[in-house]
Amino acid sequence: MRIAAITDDGTNISRHFGRAPFYAVFTIENQEVVKREMRDKMGHQQFVHEEGLVDEQGRHGFGPGSEDRHAAMAQAIRDCDVLLSGGMGWGAFESMKQAGIKTVVTDMASIEDAVQAYLDGTIVERTDLLH
Repeated sequence: MRIAAITDDGTNISRHFGRAPFYAVFTIENQEVVKREMRDKMGHQQFVHEEGLVDEQGRHGFGPGSEDRHAAMAQAIRDCDVLLSGGMGWGAFESMKQAGIKTVVTDMASIEDAVQAYLDGTIVERTDLLH
């Protein structure tokens, strides 16, 4: 299993999926971390001149081009099973689901703690942090 976390610094989970420049990726075997790596992540900085849209319910990340942008952001973690995020738009959340990546939105700051909580089955999902 591989677990990815969005991050700005490799230590903490970023609160905004679109702005974070990296993924911290953990390879898990027998419920233990056996490898950790950092991967570059596409984000808002690559799509700065493209229109971002909200749906009729005010949810961010829907509309023409959004799915393509989210697919580009997910490309670096296509081999991951889980994504830990501190916040993201509903469109990105739905796009990760469609890509087969289970997304867990959490208020935990430490990537290491969140990975362990996920493995222990104690992580609290906070979909109220989606926008």
